[in-house]
Amino acid sequence: MAKEQKAKAKKEQIKGKVEEVVGRATGDARMETEGRAGQAKGDARQAKEKAKDVFKH
Repeated sequence: MAKEQKAKAKKEQIKGKVEEVVGRATGDARMETEGRAGQAKGDARQAKEKAKDVFKH
């Protein structure tokens, strides 16, 4: 299950980055902001999974 969560975190980070770049390129501030939020959500999920790994071992 941890691998699934890590993959989901990476997917959120990538999707967020794409949204941010597209938003910046098109001048859509809302999309750019949503992209940054998506990246932050992915970062938080990844940090949570890493913390769980530390306490597991």
